[in-house]
Parts: sequence; structure tokens; C-alpha cells
Amino acid sequence: MRLASLRGVDAAHLVLADIDLSVCLFAGIVHLDQLRLEGACTFDTAPSSTYWRRWPPVRFTSRHVLADEHHWRASQPGAVRGWNPAVFGAGRAGPLQLAPVYRALRKGFEDGKHEPGAADFYCGEMEMRRHADDIPRSERRLLTAYWALSGYGLRASRALAWLGAAMLATILLLMTVGLPQDSTKETATGTVPAGGGNVTFEIGKDDPRNPTGNPLNGERFDKALSVTLNSVVFRSADQDLTTAGTYIEMTSRLLEPALLALAVLAIRGRIKR
Repeated sequence: MRLASLRGVDAAHLVLADIDLSVCLFAGIVHLDQLRLEGACTFDTAPSSTYWRRWPPVRFTSRHVLADEHHWRASQPGAVRGWNPAVFGAGRAGPLQLAPVYRALRKGFEDGKHEPGAADFYCGEMEMRRHADDIPRSERRLLTAYWALSGYGLRASRALAWLGAAMLATILLLMTVGLPQDSTKETATGTVPAGGGNVTFEIGKDDPRNPTGNPLNGERFDKALSVTLNSVVFRSADQDLTTAGTYIEMTSRLLEPALLALAVLAIRGRIKR
């Protein structure tokens, strides 16, 4: 059975079981967070093909999507193929109307202790917030960065890909400008009194020298890899670094653990019950 619309319906005591909701319109429903879905209630999904005619190429991650969002995205200038346009007389709802709809569906799934099922509706809510016209530009940029880095904390593969890219960049930077040319040596200097007595030594360390010649070799790769792996878990590798290398390690210890945390958060959201 396929349901076409729930607009204007009070869902406070409504239970739907084994119904196709892929074309159902939800914008305008009342008490949507109290709607109960049982059995095989199916929603439409986002198009999953990659569109290379656009630059940068567009690929939508598969997730449950309301028909209302399909209609809105299909109506946007330059919309990619795969979004279903609205039929005549179906009306149209934008991000401002769809964000609370997704929020209510997410809350309903969370109240039913179905966290993985709520994840897609959380993603839809954040997408509508990101495209809404009433949010400040700074907040939109923050949401865009959150989406690009980890899919709103729901796409572990995206966060891990960024983590791998950040680690690779850190290793290359350390090998080229971060590691000194040679290991710094400690030197001890002191003066022996003419008439005998105590000798005082001053222990110093040579300043790290910037690398010269070919910095890309196996020994330097091992050192750079050790520094990078320790940075991911907030540890110091006790490796002498140049001035540039010190700042590279500081940036790595700030960025890479955050990406790892986003990946863990995404995995937890998918398996939490």
C-alpha cells in the first residue's frame, strides 16, 4: 500500500504499518513526533550516482529522503538528475518547512530507541538547516564544513578519508621541512679551576638545522610517521623538529584527533541501540 499525503493530519495517535511512504508528503502534519511506524514502512532515497558533468562532481550519500525534499531539490536551478519533481497540485515546501519535519521524525525514532533509524532524518534536518535562507553565513559555513568532513558526524568513511589525507600531508611536510638535517647533539662545556675544586658543566643542544639535499628517504619517513601517529592520539614522539616542524606537529595534534573522533562518533551512531 502506498500513502500519498499526510498533510493536515494529526498524528498523535496514528500508527502506520507496512506502508510505502516514498511519495508521501509530510510537510504540514501535526504532532509528527508521535507518529508510530511499524513493520516495513519504506521511504524514498537520495540519488546515489555520481554526476561528473558538474564541477566539483556531485555524489549524494544514500539516505532516507522525504518526497517533499525530492520536490524541493528538483525545483532548484541546476538540479542534478535523480530528484523527483513534484506533480501538479502537490505544492512545494522549502528548507524552512522541512527542517522541523525531519526533526520531528528524528525525535520519534529516538523516542522509540531506534538510533540508527533516526540518523538519516538527522542528516535531512541538518541539510535543510544548511540550505535555509534565515541562518547567518558563518553558521552555514560551519555546517558546510561539518558536512564535508564527516557527513554531520554520520559518515565514518568520509572522516577516515580526511584523516588519512591529513596524516599523509603531515608526513610529507615533516619529511621536507619539519625534520632537521641531522639529529641534534648535546655538548657539555666546563672550566677546571687552576687550583683544583669543583668543575661546573653546562649542557647545551645544537639548534636543529633545516634539511638540505633529498629529504625523501626511508629514515626520514619512519621518523615522520612516528611523529604523525603519536599526534593522532595526543602524544609526543620526543623527536627533534625544526621551527616549521613544531608548528606542523601542533596543527596535526589539533586536527587529526578531531577527525578520528568524528569517525568514532559516526560508527557509534550507526550501531547504538
